[in-house]
Amino acid sequence: MTLADLVGQLSVRSDEFRIRWASHDVRFHRSGTKRFHHPLGGDLTLAYESLHLPADPGLTLVTYSAEPDSSTEHALRELADWVGTRRRLTTVGEQTHA
Repeated sequence: MTLADLVGQLSVRSDEFRIRWASHDVRFHRSGTKRFHHPLGGDLTLAYESLHLPADPGLTLVTYSAEPDSSTEHALRELADWVGTRRRLTTVGEQTHA
Protein backbone atom coordinates (compact mmCIF):
# COMPACT_ATOMS: atom_id res chain seq x y z
CA MET A 1 0.00 0.00 0.00
CA THR A 2 1.36 3.41 -0.91
CA LEU A 3 1.09 6.55 1.16
CA ALA A 4 -1.41 7.93 -1.35
CA ASP A 5 -3.58 4.81 -0.95
CA LEU A 6 -3.48 5.10 2.83
CA VAL A 7 -4.35 8.80 2.77
CA GLY A 8 -7.18 8.06 0.36
CA GLN A 9 -8.64 5.33 2.56
CA LEU A 10 -8.36 7.42 5.72
CA SER A 11 -9.91 10.43 3.97
CA VAL A 12 -12.92 8.39 2.86
CA ARG A 13 -13.45 6.87 6.31
CA SER A 14 -12.80 9.86 8.56
CA ASP A 15 -14.10 13.40 8.22
CA GLU A 16 -11.70 14.49 10.98
CA PHE A 17 -8.69 13.03 9.15
CA ARG A 18 -9.76 14.59 5.83
CA ILE A 19 -10.11 18.05 7.42
CA ARG A 20 -6.80 17.79 9.30
CA TRP A 21 -4.94 16.45 6.26
CA ALA A 22 -6.30 19.21 4.03
CA SER A 23 -5.31 21.94 6.49
CA HIS A 24 -1.81 20.55 7.15
CA ASP A 25 1.05 21.95 5.10
CA VAL A 26 2.48 18.65 3.92
CA ARG A 27 5.83 18.96 2.21
CA PHE A 28 9.09 17.15 2.02
CA HIS A 29 11.81 18.54 4.22
CA ARG A 30 15.18 18.39 2.52
CA SER A 31 17.11 19.97 5.38
CA GLY A 32 16.71 20.78 9.02
CA THR A 33 17.64 19.40 12.40
CA LYS A 34 16.70 16.16 14.11
CA ARG A 35 17.03 15.19 17.72
CA PHE A 36 18.05 11.72 18.77
CA HIS A 37 18.65 10.03 22.10
CA HIS A 38 21.51 7.54 22.18
CA PRO A 39 21.72 5.24 25.23
CA LEU A 40 25.42 6.06 25.72
CA GLY A 41 25.82 9.40 23.95
CA GLY A 42 22.71 11.02 25.40
CA ASP A 43 20.72 13.70 23.58
CA LEU A 44 22.10 14.57 20.14
CA THR A 45 21.02 17.36 17.78
CA LEU A 46 22.13 16.88 14.19
CA ALA A 47 21.65 18.98 11.07
CA TYR A 48 20.59 16.98 8.04
CA GLU A 49 20.52 17.43 4.27
CA SER A 50 18.64 15.15 1.87
CA LEU A 51 19.59 14.60 -1.75
CA HIS A 52 17.25 12.74 -4.07
CA LEU A 53 19.15 10.57 -6.53
CA PRO A 54 17.61 11.03 -9.99
CA ALA A 55 19.45 8.00 -11.39
CA ASP A 56 17.82 5.81 -8.72
CA PRO A 57 14.19 6.90 -8.25
CA GLY A 58 13.00 6.32 -4.72
CA LEU A 59 16.47 6.54 -3.19
CA THR A 60 17.57 9.47 -1.07
CA LEU A 61 20.99 10.16 0.39
CA VAL A 62 20.79 11.80 3.81
CA THR A 63 23.80 13.29 5.60
CA TYR A 64 23.91 14.27 9.25
CA SER A 65 26.40 16.62 10.89
CA ALA A 66 26.94 18.11 14.31
CA GLU A 67 27.52 21.78 14.95
CA PRO A 68 31.28 22.32 15.45
CA ASP A 69 32.35 22.34 19.10
CA SER A 70 28.81 21.52 20.27
CA SER A 71 27.87 19.03 22.97
CA THR A 72 26.63 16.75 20.17
CA GLU A 73 30.00 16.85 18.40
CA HIS A 74 31.76 16.00 21.67
CA ALA A 75 29.34 13.15 22.36
CA LEU A 76 29.87 11.72 18.86
CA ARG A 77 33.65 11.86 19.31
CA GLU A 78 33.34 10.05 22.64
CA LEU A 79 31.16 7.38 21.01
CA ALA A 80 33.72 6.97 18.20
CA ASP A 81 36.52 6.61 20.78
CA TRP A 82 34.45 4.06 22.71
CA VAL A 83 33.84 1.99 19.56
CA GLY A 84 37.55 2.13 18.67
CA THR A 85 38.55 1.00 22.16
CA ARG A 86 35.99 -1.79 22.12
CA ARG A 87 37.28 -3.04 18.76
CA ARG A 88 40.88 -3.02 19.98
CA LEU A 89 39.92 -4.91 23.15
CA THR A 90 37.95 -7.46 21.12
CA THR A 91 40.96 -8.01 18.83
CA VAL A 92 43.31 -8.43 21.82
CA GLY A 93 40.88 -10.87 23.42
CA GLU A 94 40.63 -12.93 20.23
CA GLN A 95 44.43 -13.07 19.92
CA THR A 96 44.80 -14.12 23.56
CA HIS A 97 42.34 -17.00 23.16
CA ALA A 98 43.76 -18.18 19.83
